[in-house]
Amino acid sequence: MKTEAAVPEPGRSSAPSISAGLNLSLAGLHVLVNVYQLFLLPLYLLPSSPWWALTLVPLALLNNPFWSLLHEAIHDMFHPSRRVNRAAGRLLAIFFGSPFLILRLSHLLHHKLNRSPVEATELYAPEKTSRRRASLGYFAHILGGLYLLELASPLLFFLPRIALRRMERKYFSGADLPGNLMRGLMRDEAVREMRLDGLVILSLLAASAASYGAYWPLLAVVLLARAFLISFLDNVYHYGTPIDDTFYARNLSLPAVCSAGLLNFNLHGIHHRNPAIPWIGLPQVFRQQSMQFEGHYFSAAFRQFGGPRTRSEMSGTPAGKDRAPSP
Repeated sequence: MKTEAAVPEPGRSSAPSISAGLNLSLAGLHVLVNVYQLFLLPLYLLPSSPWWALTLVPLALLNNPFWSLLHEAIHDMFHPSRRVNRAAGRLLAIFFGSPFLILRLSHLLHHKLNRSPVEATELYAPEKTSRRRASLGYFAHILGGLYLLELASPLLFFLPRIALRRMERKYFSGADLPGNLMRGLMRDEAVREMRLDGLVILSLLAASAASYGAYWPLLAVVLLARAFLISFLDNVYHYGTPIDDTFYARNLSLPAVCSAGLLNFNLHGIHHRNPAIPWIGLPQVFRQQSMQFEGHYFSAAFRQFGGPRTRSEMSGTPAGKDRAPSP
């Protein structure tokens, strides 16, 4: 599609093979987990005992692996067949809570605009806004706002097309990520697809809320937990890194079992240098190139509480400031 071609990716000819069978199995697992959370738990288990709600605690840890798998479909690395890749991407995105087209284009634009002044999450200009005001927006974003915007995004495209075009001209005419995203999604076929996917998402959530009945706060907890985990760990690989280095991201250290569970998403620096490498091939590249970790995953995550930063505070940030030894 033309919207996708706007952000080209390197060819996959030399990339490690896609693990299609494993990806399909993982997709089945994540769909089942979401069906359990949305319907099986409230309809069959909670009526027998409210203690079944505790099963939601370990399942919350699957939110970021779920995004990692959806991320493979975004980069056409879920399955060698484009048709299967796109169908799986749309299905996973529906259970994730946002249309695939929105997630795909916004993520590919992230690659294109990475660490540019219009994309860097924590960057603020002190001559334009105060640190206090910048902090409010920044912490709202990383503590859940990013996912909640993705969850609410389909609602925008239910507006009449004439209203969408007026909004595009008035509010989304800039060269920032929202402006580029809105312009890329305004094609008629894209709007139709997002409306259909958005309708399915809203129907799923409404049916789930009805299934929970008096236990509906548990569904809110499920969504808020996802909002926090997805939003908080989204920028962990980029926070505080130098501005204008488009291909830079950190490779962060994790125990091997945690890295595998996250589909090696912690090797994010390799991914940004070559988005055509599937998740299963990232550790091999890390070893072959004798790379080093540029910090620990959890310490990098908590470092985000340092809040928004000015360009001068980040321009001198050395890549790999607190390197950890390779395993």
